[in-house]
Amino acid sequence: MARAVRSVMGVLFIVVVVVGSDWPVHAGEAATPGIVAQVEPGYRLGAEDTLLVSVWKDEQLTREVIVRPDGMFSFPLVGDIQAEERTVEDIRGELVRRLTKYIPNPNVSVAVTKVISYKVYVIGRVNKPGEYVIGHYTDVLQALSLAGGLTPFAAENDIKVMRRVRGEQYALPFRYGDVRKGRDLEQNIILQRGDVVMVP
Repeated sequence: MARAVRSVMGVLFIVVVVVGSDWPVHAGEAATPGIVAQVEPGYRLGAEDTLLVSVWKDEQLTREVIVRPDGMFSFPLVGDIQAEERTVEDIRGELVRRLTKYIPNPNVSVAVTKVISYKVYVIGRVNKPGEYVIGHYTDVLQALSLAGGLTPFAAENDIKVMRRVRGEQYALPFRYGDVRKGRDLEQNIILQRGDVVMVP
């Protein structure tokens, strides 16, 4: 109910509604269209994320748009907008600048309604292995927690984070036992889109 109220207020008062969240959207639990997704203000968009763009007093310019695989979306009058790796505030500012050519002092709001692009994977000896779709930045410990923690037979000091950077695959070590004891905390890195946490 609270989400619906926030969404309606966002449309009525033309504000950007970006709500922080402590919980991820698990794979298969896509947000309901029109309901503002819970993401951090600094969340950077990716392909397949959905935005609700609203222009005050212009129903023709109020619509949901999907970020394409090329990282862009199309919007009337202004054409293609680069969205990937940008925040909703970045996009709102660009829309205002471009629409000013056609509409005097356009009042624009942008909100994320569906988060699909930020996926991480936890596999191996955890209680709930699988794909997790999240709307905020998550570190290794948090990802392991989302996956229900380690099983009794997990090799806690042999965990690897598999990351692909420009086509190259990297294995980043994570020693859970050390981190749990407060040692070598720099291992607890923020996960990037597509990272795979492997628990042998």
